[in-house]
Amino acid sequence: MTLIDTHVHVNFDRFEADFEQVRDRWRAAGVSQLIHSCVHPREFSRTQAIAAQVPELSLAVGLHPLEAQDWTEDLAREIHRLAQEERRVVAIGETGLDFFKSDNRPQQTAALQGQLKIAQALNLPVIIHCRDAASALVEELQQFRTLGAQPRGVMHCWAGTPEETQAFLDLGFYISFSGIVTFKNAQTLQESAKLVPDDRLLIETDCPFLAPVPKRGKRNEPAFVRHVAETLAQLRGVSFHDLAEQTRQNAIACFSLNPV
Repeated sequence: MTLIDTHVHVNFDRFEADFEQVRDRWRAAGVSQLIHSCVHPREFSRTQAIAAQVPELSLAVGLHPLEAQDWTEDLAREIHRLAQEERRVVAIGETGLDFFKSDNRPQQTAALQGQLKIAQALNLPVIIHCRDAASALVEELQQFRTLGAQPRGVMHCWAGTPEETQAFLDLGFYISFSGIVTFKNAQTLQESAKLVPDDRLLIETDCPFLAPVPKRGKRNEPAFVRHVAETLAQLRGVSFHDLAEQTRQNAIACFSLNPV
């Protein structure tokens, strides 16, 4: 039995002092593959250096919506180039919309649409961050489809309602759950977790953020994705082994991973 953590940020300074121990713990916990998502292309060289030492780490490159003020055509070309030249890139992102911390919708929309175009051109999935912006994001994705394109990918660290969840499922997206689904006050999200079809379900840590119960309040790390999987298995009435295998196969399909 192995697990795939589909969203990590192990380049952050909080891992610098004990990275080897963190790596050993995720391997001991059965995490066989991970996907590292960029919040800005400027951090990509750092993640490449880590991936060179960690063969189970795949990469995504993109611009987070809260960095959307940096979006330019030059930056778009840089993301395209990095994704095209680096064989370990399996997705564009993370991109999306976040109206909880910022109201610069025009800039965020431009960055999102630009990255959707890059993903389409390179036949890659997108990793999408969405906070307090579900209806606007659905609108943007639907508009992109009217251009004859078919965006695909994952709604990462999902925390939306069942109705919002269904809207993104209808658009063809995978839904990835993080440690939030283990929180006692996350009943609405737990209802969303029950309705996702087996073949669209993914798991992640989004480390170092949002450590799951029973590690809540601590630095999150990839080994803790096991707690997310255990909670989802209980919510969905399946065995941990079956949940782990299903989400592993889904991650392989979503990101075209070579199993290790």
